[in-house]
Amino acid sequence: MSAWIVLQNMNRIIGVLFLLCYFYQLLYVPVALWRRHKVSGNAPIRRYAVLISARNEEAVIAQLIDSIRRQDYPSDHLDVYVVADNCTDNTAEAAREAGATVYRRHDTCRVGKGYALHFLLTHIREERGGQYYDGYFVFDADNLLAPDYVSRMNEVFGEEYPIVTSYRNSKNYGDNWISAGYGLWFLRDAAFLNGPRTRLGLSAMVSGTGYMFSREIMLRCNGWPFHSLSEDTEFTIHSILEGEKIGYCGEAELYDEQPTQLRQSIRQRMRWVRGNMLVLLRQGGRLAGHITRKNGLSCLDLLLSMAPAIVLTVCGVVVGVLATVLELLNGGRILPMLGAAAMSFAVPYLLLLLAGAITTITQWKRIRTSSWKKVVYTLTFPIFMATYVPITICALFGKVEWKPIKHRAVMSVQELK
Repeated sequence: MSAWIVLQNMNRIIGVLFLLCYFYQLLYVPVALWRRHKVSGNAPIRRYAVLISARNEEAVIAQLIDSIRRQDYPSDHLDVYVVADNCTDNTAEAAREAGATVYRRHDTCRVGKGYALHFLLTHIREERGGQYYDGYFVFDADNLLAPDYVSRMNEVFGEEYPIVTSYRNSKNYGDNWISAGYGLWFLRDAAFLNGPRTRLGLSAMVSGTGYMFSREIMLRCNGWPFHSLSEDTEFTIHSILEGEKIGYCGEAELYDEQPTQLRQSIRQRMRWVRGNMLVLLRQGGRLAGHITRKNGLSCLDLLLSMAPAIVLTVCGVVVGVLATVLELLNGGRILPMLGAAAMSFAVPYLLLLLAGAITTITQWKRIRTSSWKKVVYTLTFPIFMATYVPITICALFGKVEWKPIKHRAVMSVQELK
């Protein structure tokens, strides 16, 4: 059998496996569009601490704190804490002037957001005690909050979810195809994955920023022991394995700044991919073992959302490259090979285009950019996602470490409306 026929057959097998692994997510679409999750509007007023880990963020951190101060939630029940983590600029001064309680941290050995959050929680517990706050919010320094963000999250938290995540929008969606690719992915993740999960009684998943957890979670974990390259995934898996359900609040809107430079984006996503790989290696077996237990469907959903994308992507690329090289060395026909390769890219492109188009159309009014950019960046969304193929391979063999992302989108929440 010639190599190009092998390539075609392997592409078909991989395509079928992708379909089997992700077909269930298509069922989430009608759930997201037609089934609404109702929350109680009579939640009690609770006391919250806001946790912000910042490294050289003096340009943007004051705007985040200002958006927190402008919440329609009682200000005496909302305290802001910032850890200036290995900063070499005036982040601490800017945060303190904006009204936050600030702690400085200098540790070049234990680097990363997870260590910074544990440091911050340790200081809060020493000064306030473990029972003072009902819950804790986690934000990145470049975020901005809609004025009713905390009130909305408090309503869902009031439905006895010990962990709640929110709707993640973008400050700079229209900058270029890279920022739009991030933005569209996070919109889809919120509206068409986390939303339906909560409505169907499954657990949502935490994604980096814009979430909260209860005092009981903090005490049980003894702070924040999640220090991997992707501490959000580690926290999500730990919580689901412990039998907790993560709720989703689509009415609580957070604005996030996305990278615009390809090199910076590649470095960040390599860290995400490597971090997810390592967490899966450590916890994947336990997730599989819990499929028949409490939160079993959530464990299965989490496994299918993470593992197949990594494994099938790498296998598809390796098999395709080997088959192509072998066929060319044996004097094979180049046109059929190119046709098979084009087909292997066309199907994923169209599927991603469909996912991006549905998200763009349904979230049209919430995307902050011009109409023509919304259309163009929907077309480039599959290209952005295709860059995960080399990123995944590089994450397997390249050097990956935590590095800060520089943020420059200085704006107030008033400018986002």
